[in-house]
Amino acid sequence: MNVFKQVISYMCDHPTAANLLMLLFLALGAISVTDLKRETFPDFSVNAVEILVTYPGATADDVETSICRRIEDAIDSVSNIVEVKSTAMENRASVMVEMVEGNDIIEFFNDIKTQVEAINDFPNEVEDVIVKRINRIDPVVSVAITGPMSPLHLKLYCEDLKDRLKHLNRVSQVEILGFSDHEFLIEIPFYNMMRLGLSVSDIEGAVAAQNIDLPAGSLETRDSDILIRFSEERKTLYDLENLIVASSQTGVEIRLGDIASVTDRFMDDEDKILFDGKRAGLLQINKTKSEDALRIMDAVTRFLEEEEARAPAGISFTTTQNVSKIVRDRLQMLLKNAVAGLILVFIAMLLFFPFGFSFWVVMGLPVSFFLTFFFMKHLGLSINMLSMVGLLIGLGLLMDDAIVIAENIAVHLEKGKNTFSATVDGVSEVAAGVFSSFLTTLFIFGALALSMAGDIGKVLYVIPVILILTLSVSLVEAFFILPNHLSHSLSKHENKSKENQKNRFRQKMEAGINWVREKLLGPVVDTAVNFRYLFVGLIVFAFMASISMIAGGYLKIRAFPDIEGDVLQARILFPQGTPLERTEHYVDQMVDAAQKMNGRLSLSQPAGADLVDHISVLYNTNADAGETGSHVATISLDLLNAENRSGTMDDIISQWRSLAGDIPDAIAIAFKEPTIGPGGLPIEIRLTGNSLSELKLASTQLINWFYSYEGVFDLYDDLRPGKPEIQVKLKKGAKIRGFDARTVSKQLRAAFYGTTASEIIVGDESYEVNLRMTGDDRNSISHLENFYLMSGTGERVPLSTVASITHSRGYAGIKRVNAGRTVTVTGDVDTRVANAADIIKDTKNRFLPKLKKQFPGITIGLEGQAKEMKASMGGMVKAFGIGIFGVFCLLSFQFRSYQEPLVIMAIIPFALIGVIWGHIFMGLDICMPSILGFVSLAGIVVNDSILLVSFIKLNTARGKSVEEAGKMASRERFRAVLLTSVTTIAGLMPLLSEKSMQAQILIPLACSIVFGLLMSTILVLLVVPCLYTILADFNLVRLTDDNSH
Repeated sequence: MNVFKQVISYMCDHPTAANLLMLLFLALGAISVTDLKRETFPDFSVNAVEILVTYPGATADDVETSICRRIEDAIDSVSNIVEVKSTAMENRASVMVEMVEGNDIIEFFNDIKTQVEAINDFPNEVEDVIVKRINRIDPVVSVAITGPMSPLHLKLYCEDLKDRLKHLNRVSQVEILGFSDHEFLIEIPFYNMMRLGLSVSDIEGAVAAQNIDLPAGSLETRDSDILIRFSEERKTLYDLENLIVASSQTGVEIRLGDIASVTDRFMDDEDKILFDGKRAGLLQINKTKSEDALRIMDAVTRFLEEEEARAPAGISFTTTQNVSKIVRDRLQMLLKNAVAGLILVFIAMLLFFPFGFSFWVVMGLPVSFFLTFFFMKHLGLSINMLSMVGLLIGLGLLMDDAIVIAENIAVHLEKGKNTFSATVDGVSEVAAGVFSSFLTTLFIFGALALSMAGDIGKVLYVIPVILILTLSVSLVEAFFILPNHLSHSLSKHENKSKENQKNRFRQKMEAGINWVREKLLGPVVDTAVNFRYLFVGLIVFAFMASISMIAGGYLKIRAFPDIEGDVLQARILFPQGTPLERTEHYVDQMVDAAQKMNGRLSLSQPAGADLVDHISVLYNTNADAGETGSHVATISLDLLNAENRSGTMDDIISQWRSLAGDIPDAIAIAFKEPTIGPGGLPIEIRLTGNSLSELKLASTQLINWFYSYEGVFDLYDDLRPGKPEIQVKLKKGAKIRGFDARTVSKQLRAAFYGTTASEIIVGDESYEVNLRMTGDDRNSISHLENFYLMSGTGERVPLSTVASITHSRGYAGIKRVNAGRTVTVTGDVDTRVANAADIIKDTKNRFLPKLKKQFPGITIGLEGQAKEMKASMGGMVKAFGIGIFGVFCLLSFQFRSYQEPLVIMAIIPFALIGVIWGHIFMGLDICMPSILGFVSLAGIVVNDSILLVSFIKLNTARGKSVEEAGKMASRERFRAVLLTSVTTIAGLMPLLSEKSMQAQILIPLACSIVFGLLMSTILVLLVVPCLYTILADFNLVRLTDDNSH
């Protein structure tokens, strides 16, 4: 301690050292803060590898058998796999392989890629096998482009915009939506093929043979080498139509255009977007996890301003689904609260200390924050909602050390010491306690940062990390910078009398504090210590009564509070095979309902603003279903800003749903907001087994069970019927006539699915040249039965003579997890009516055991919010246990006792009284931010207890009895305890009283800390002396040790 005292003396006495250190902190922060990226949430993506396989024309069952199972078998030997999720769909397969956290993702990716590339028994028709890392891509904004041009030209214009956007420094991820790939489609009437004795395969061969661009070697002349290239590539409709495919018996050349239609078109008619009723191209601008959303948005805004000035007449650009606005609004809201909190903290300081004294104590905040920005940059942390909340909490916490030091310096000044001696002695006297308090907080937050689990944990862990950084920096500032500033600030007033140093208001304030301490606190502490067993018993009773509010269900528990955004979607799912025309009809019905809803609800909006700004229709898209095709669509509404509009999102959904009316045949119509951040669905239960029929039956019973709860809606499972299927099988004797399975399947596939003759490059885009029969010939069962097959000898035979035709229906998609088939039941819950956690708990206790008994071959697992809550809660409980054990060890070492630390730590559970009743008072549910706030509170409340116990021991060492020592310590520490609590609460009060929608996710955290701290402030001053005295009653304290303080 002598060495430490010498360092403090040096820093106080040196005229520039403290200021230079402060300037260094500020400079490091200033050069770092501009490089910090800004986003809504920190990175919570998993380390995973995705395998994508294209198998054209295959059913989901074919894909499962031929693709998914083979990939699962191939990668089974790869180590560090957490989970393998496979999805078999029509034409394609997707396999996601998640890695155990903490391993090398590059090595993991290479191992997976090696095993997949070694598979040599995929079907010949498999086209693409792609192995890629799953990287986090977040949406920033979308730009809808509309204008008087054809879809083909609109796509070309969008591609030009995309290329120029990607040349901007800030923009790297741009995707064009609303168009499928280009193709040259050759459709041949069946009659023409029969007339000329040609098959689709014959015509394909003719097209491919005359559409070649190939290097043919080189000439090595005396002067130079000359490359030879054969170039006979057909790149226009005219070239293709004039391609010779056959000749008649009279020798007349037959050109492709004579027997077939050739069109330049998009492959999928359903792949389109309507924006406010017009055909549109959508530029979706995204960001990687290392990019800044707001810088990207600024660059896009400038680009659009320039583009509008040069664009052709009639072209319009409209930003939609602007996620960057959410980022900007939330960060501005938190910044506003931070400034307000800082002002309140400074005002609170002025109530107790002179202006200069208060100024230098508060000045420690920006100094600490700036150096924290430096460490954030080098640790890869971003400015987001959670890191800003960490800084907000730090507004009050960072000052605890400075306040304890400043208050003790003030005490020594009141004893008549000069400013230099008062500063050095004041800092030295509480240094051990301050450092011990810092270590206890470090144990709690450190354990929390290391033990958070699940996607929610990956997001919330940022708060303890930020607090560890800021508290560490603030400790350095409080010990080595603050004393110098306080010493010089006070020295200016050293010759003035005590009365002249204080203004009249502060004199009254100090007199009021002294009156509260002596007339209110003193008698209450005396009574509590005198009747300590009764008082502690009453506190325990209050604790049990508070816990019963949760156990009895009065105070609900949920994953996250609802946050209303500015986009609402209706996601429509029809049975597979539904024609596009039918989907369009019901989409129009939904759009009309949205427009009527806008007309009704806009009347109640501020200044007569429209509730709905824009309506987008995205065909071929449904994020919930995970399917593409003519049977899915998403209607997206851009709404008036949540901060400005009247009415809730539930009211809007209710109106829209009611006006839309009945949609026949729809499997599901889900009204919801696009998700941003972690959490999962309120209801999500996975059933795993081998039999799809059993899984479907079990999922149906589970859905019916959930419908018995009020407030549950949008229930469905992910095992849905596929398209109607016609199965063709060879009859006996087909082989004798020259037909085997390969011959028949190849001709059927070419005629009805189509075949690719060649691929050409036009500009920057790749075109496939595809062939098939005309739609009239393909879309009739009679045409299929009478389809003529060509044998190897040239004989033409109707399909029905060599093959049987049967009708069936498979599944649209088959999901697999860890090599087992799965069906997942999902649903939503109206939080105004029901609580998802209660529903899941009741289902788990009352229904799932019965379901398991009825289907013993099925495994049942909770997913979604329930799984995330369990993982995150388990991580927090683990962190709390580790942190508390670390605090106990530290205090036991400091106080040389196993019993005395229990006095300090007893305050932690009692603080839960304030947390619970604070949530009830504020009308909030307990959620993950609430629990994080309480665990964080544990690192705060012990600090005052440590110093109070230290002063009790100091008083006993001076000859006081334990009872008297406790009563005196409570009075002596009253101002410091009150001030540390007031500043922390003042820092969070703006956030706690925030009405913004964007703050709803953070208010429960602030509620836990503010109300928990209010309760613990009282308990520290009253309960700690009682508990310490009770230990002394049983001779469990060390009364002769005068070094523990």
